[in-house]
Amino acid sequence: MVGTGNSQLAMIDFLSRESGIDWSQVEAFHLDEYVGLPADHPASFRHWIRTRFAEKIRPKVTHYIEGDAANIETMIGNYNQLLEAAPVDLAFVGIGENGHIAFNDPHIADFQDPELVKRVTLDAACRQQQVGEGHFPDLKDVPQDAVTVTCSGLFRAARWICCVPDRRKAAAVKASLEGPVETKCPGSLVQRHPSVAVYLDSASSSLLSPTFIAQQRRVHEGASLSAIRVG
Repeated sequence: MVGTGNSQLAMIDFLSRESGIDWSQVEAFHLDEYVGLPADHPASFRHWIRTRFAEKIRPKVTHYIEGDAANIETMIGNYNQLLEAAPVDLAFVGIGENGHIAFNDPHIADFQDPELVKRVTLDAACRQQQVGEGHFPDLKDVPQDAVTVTCSGLFRAARWICCVPDRRKAAAVKASLEGPVETKCPGSLVQRHPSVAVYLDSASSSLLSPTFIAQQRRVHEGASLSAIRVG
């Protein structure tokens, strides 16, 4: 499962230049999409994955969430079936400024969600992040609804790689790694997953306590702050 957005750019760029991976054996999914946005819209996550991932890396197949499908519920059902049939080995999971993972904002996140994919209404903080990252000119232009892989769907992936750079993510990083595991900060689910690598930069890690950092370094000998492993 391929995460999108500015936080994933450097990682995806690196993977596109990595020669040691046989991408012809890889089946790719993506995490979320706005309802009603066409696939060629510059802010569409299908556009992001197609231009930055699929056309460069050329996996065996890429399954897209069609946010502008004529029947959203039918599309969601079909995508649920695809995920249920596929053992997911790896998910690239970012953490949003409000702690969201995929489009599981705090007000709708459910760590025991019975569905793997669902339609959600985005909160104002999540929508404002899309404006701040330059994807939309104004808050009114950001769609209010989206389709997302749920927390349960993400958790099915055998391994997570979380790339979370930038100072604007520092509070969410601290809450995710040091706070309680709760839907108030969906990113805190990283603490429960059995195999997670969290990659930070000096800015996004700036609010972590010295005690937490020291504990991570003791547990993971030689691990730098840019490659904290959790779980």
